Amino acid sequence: MPHRPPVRGVTPVISAPDPAGHDDLVKTTAALLRAPGTEYELVELDVADPGPGEVLVEMAFAGLCHSDEHLRHANPGGRYPIVGGHEGSAVVLAVGEGVTGLREGDHVVTSFLPACGHCRFCAAGRSNLCDKGATIATGQLPSGRWPFTLDGEPLGGFCMVGAFAHHTVLSEFSCVRIEPHVPLDTAALLACSVPTGWGSAVYSGGVRPGDTVVVVGLGGVGVNAVQGAVHAGAQHVIGVDPVAMKREFAASVGATHTVADAGEAAPLARQLSRGTGADVVVVTVGKMGPEVMAASSACVGKGGTLVLTALADRAHDGDVQLRGQVTTVFEHRVQGALFGSCNPFRDIPMLQRLHEEGRLELDRLVTRRYSLEQLTEGYRDQAAGETVRGLLVHGS
Repeated sequence: MPHRPPVRGVTPVISAPDPAGHDDLVKTTAALLRAPGTEYELVELDVADPGPGEVLVEMAFAGLCHSDEHLRHANPGGRYPIVGGHEGSAVVLAVGEGVTGLREGDHVVTSFLPACGHCRFCAAGRSNLCDKGATIATGQLPSGRWPFTLDGEPLGGFCMVGAFAHHTVLSEFSCVRIEPHVPLDTAALLACSVPTGWGSAVYSGGVRPGDTVVVVGLGGVGVNAVQGAVHAGAQHVIGVDPVAMKREFAASVGATHTVADAGEAAPLARQLSRGTGADVVVVTVGKMGPEVMAASSACVGKGGTLVLTALADRAHDGDVQLRGQVTTVFEHRVQGALFGSCNPFRDIPMLQRLHEEGRLELDRLVTRRYSLEQLTEGYRDQAAGETVRGLLVHGS
């Protein structure tokens, strides 16, 4: 295998040559879920060598996204055991055959939705729906290979990433190269929470100058929906969250008003819009459900758009109902948002440039940092409403 450049603070563990002929097998530590409803367990795994179109990476940082909690609470079409984590930054250690866009030592942001650039959806400018993402729930790579092995059993990483492992194998379609001067800690947030929130407002919601916008849920995704709405020129941005700290943070990144629940947001939106209601409502709560849907729908004004970015633990828990008469008469639009309708290879570098120019907040999004051993503590802090974004730090 090619030489692997060292990464400060992270040391690869290389085993002795294997009698079966597999040299330089990498052993790594990872946070594993053995079944829904269990806690993360730290285990040692064998990491596959990168095959054609794949790269071996050493993870640097990983964001604690609520989607991984959905994976822990229930089975959203996944395959267990599975390595958690999908929002991360890494350094390339080795590249497989045919990889031309990446080389050893490159810094990358993971894309939990691969983008091949050639399928029907990529060709139509909708790379967040790329056909290569068919197995993100099981973690099987587009090649059909599995990145990890535990006691002879092949395992996947959530969203084909597995960012809660020190090392992993990724498809080149899941790696967005960034410049080496970009800090890897804040870059990790560009893998999911920042573009998902920002794009939910700008792309999925189509926020325009002068709009009144309501963002329901002000966690790692919601605060970036606030930033996106501000960037798009919204006149009023109402942030909704029961946690005072999150409301204060949302105000610091541009929310013009904040309230504790959507019941307060609806009359406020009508007042600010001079009677019509919100032009765009973005729902980014940790758990989607009928009550959230009803309260959020009440905020939508005439001709408005309701953007559903939030997920539920189980698919049927996220079932929602529409008031058909109102939807028809007021021409309401309901829009699903996956990755905020972003293109990872276009929008991740663009968002990083906005940050460098002082037009997008990234640094203050990280509330607390955790080691891999503190992963459960990090999610407990998230559930308690104590963090905007927790960040897992690989290595020392």
